[in-house]
Amino acid sequence: MDRIYFDNAATTPLLPEVIQVMTEAMGTYYGNPSSIHNEGRTARSVIEQARRTIAEQLGASIGEIFFTSGGSESNNMALKCAVRDLGVTRIISSPLEHHCVLHSIDALQREHQIERVEVNTDQAGRIDMAHLKALLSDSDQKTLVSLMYANNEIGTLIDMEGIAALCQEHGALFHSDTVQAIGYYPINVSKTPIAFLTGAAHKFHGPKGAGFVYINGDNTVKPFIDGGAQERNMRGGTENIYGILGMAKALQLAYAELPERRAKITELRDYLREQLEANFDDLEFNGDAQNGHYKLLSVSFPPSPKAELLLLSLDIAGISVSGGSACSSGADAGSHVVSALHGDSPRKTMRFSFSHLNTRAEVDQVVAKLKEILPVGVAG
Repeated sequence: MDRIYFDNAATTPLLPEVIQVMTEAMGTYYGNPSSIHNEGRTARSVIEQARRTIAEQLGASIGEIFFTSGGSESNNMALKCAVRDLGVTRIISSPLEHHCVLHSIDALQREHQIERVEVNTDQAGRIDMAHLKALLSDSDQKTLVSLMYANNEIGTLIDMEGIAALCQEHGALFHSDTVQAIGYYPINVSKTPIAFLTGAAHKFHGPKGAGFVYINGDNTVKPFIDGGAQERNMRGGTENIYGILGMAKALQLAYAELPERRAKITELRDYLREQLEANFDDLEFNGDAQNGHYKLLSVSFPPSPKAELLLLSLDIAGISVSGGSACSSGADAGSHVVSALHGDSPRKTMRFSFSHLNTRAEVDQVVAKLKEILPVGVAG
């Protein structure tokens, strides 16, 4: 059975071009990049070329890109180093962030007694910019604002330029979890003042276990992982050469093909929404319909016994979707984002997320299967 994969916000399939780069690297670049012999120097050279590729895509200096194991490590590094090394005593964030950000702030509250402040959001998850400005004006403490560019569960986008300008105006640092946005939206850190941003290869058709953090050159922090002198003394541990090269290739392809991919994915998302609205009653769509990530469609169905088992039923039918973030030990824990916005609703939320590899025929098959599972509207 050919499965239909509509969970690209959780992770994306590796592209053939990326697999080729990684496979060739595995057979060629076996030297330790920290060694001074030929094999080591060769390995170091290709890592630095990959760093240059990623830096160029983001308008950054190569000295501002540090390789990590992925988005969670990158976000932990940014938040915890900002408190430990940059004197941050206050963090403004929202309850809609990824768990790696929320739990990092929890840890900083416990271990460093930082002040935690939450900015207001509306029912679509949009940031209340007037409230953010008031919060920034309200304290003389060294403040970090941590807000994700594109929400991973409902797709709502923040005003990156507006928030960056507010932070600059009030002397605050700005960290953005850009894991869902890198490779899908142009980002130029030379034009948008930002202290930290983060990326993970597996969200844009690269390998798992490879990511990076951008740290603005004006901010000097100490190593997050102690050990050797790797990553310019910022992260001990032998570099993941194959993952890094695969990540650079995937990001290069993502931006080279961005207009075509965006047009196709947007068309698929809009087509699914149209078909759902045409075939089912009492649907609610989460997030910002006018300014949301084009790869995501979060929809909630009214409560019913059949809706409660919808994820499992679709999986058995060969269709992969999710109810929320993929970071809940494989359990269908629902969406903490939807809960924060709408409370403990009995409705069943489904997150459909797309890539340029998906097709209209797959959308038709998903809608047909939903009609089988929920034959009378959604009441079943």
